[in-house]
Amino acid sequence: MTGNPSHTPTCSLVIRAYNEEKHLERLFHGIAQQSLKEVEVILVDSGSTDHTCDIAEQNGARLAHISPEDFSFGRSLNLGITQAHSEYIVIASAHVYPVYPDWLEHLIKPFRDTQCALSYGKQRGAPGSYFSEQQIFQRWYPDYSQTRQAHPFNNNANASIRKSLWDIHPYDESLSGLEDIAWANWAIEQGYALSYVAEAEVVHVHNETPKGVYNRYRREAMAFKTIYPQESFRFYDLLRLSLINITSDLYRATRKRVSTKNIWSIFWFRWMQFWGTYQGYKHSGPLTQQLRQTFYYPDWTKLSEPPAVRTVQPIEYSQSKKN
Repeated sequence: MTGNPSHTPTCSLVIRAYNEEKHLERLFHGIAQQSLKEVEVILVDSGSTDHTCDIAEQNGARLAHISPEDFSFGRSLNLGITQAHSEYIVIASAHVYPVYPDWLEHLIKPFRDTQCALSYGKQRGAPGSYFSEQQIFQRWYPDYSQTRQAHPFNNNANASIRKSLWDIHPYDESLSGLEDIAWANWAIEQGYALSYVAEAEVVHVHNETPKGVYNRYRREAMAFKTIYPQESFRFYDLLRLSLINITSDLYRATRKRVSTKNIWSIFWFRWMQFWGTYQGYKHSGPLTQQLRQTFYYPDWTKLSEPPAVRTVQPIEYSQSKKN
């Protein structure tokens, strides 16, 4: 890992963070285990009051700062990428950690295709993640890669883009979220390709309260309405999709014999997800049918689909680094 490269790094890793001391050590441990060396790390801090910045500096990262009142997801990324030296920009949330030592290697591999503008990797929940959150990860991030993806879905918790294309079209700083989808939409319109890489797997730790889940989906719905103003999300959709997904989750939870605690979380999580979505659409303007299917509907046909087999041993994390 290098903070001040004397030559062009293999890739530049940009991490957005705010009070992430609980998770950062684990992420940096995973970065240090990567088979890809000469990785430049830039942490964009938005006003942390804990030891986030200290941990980043101790692990060789370079710091960039943005004030909380100026923060947006797009603006913080633009600030970090401005300071990057590699053509390949890897973007990661501060509360993810890689599963395998070839995470970065696989994430930038699709750029061998000169028409690939963006790649993104698999996400899975932590052992303590809510059951419904785990179902969302499995739905959005399947076990098999897709070399050329037709729609703009991706997620900047675990993604990579070409800096030369970002130079032409930076992230939209006005959006309340989903700056990743807006950028991918632009790339597709320019004739570039997106790639999903299942081998580039991270664990994404979300320990949100019901209010936190509501706020996350509300914010993303507001951004989605801005990107796709023709779409709508009616009260009927709120009731119908809540019922469909609660039923699906309960069916899967029963088959997996999960605890009563997880059963209860299914009801409040799915309601907050779609209540937040409904309120977000009310306070802004609509989803293509393909993206609606990707975001909201459970895939009953993939209930028993076996995962892809990896021959690479996963990274070992000490108990203190686990959640």
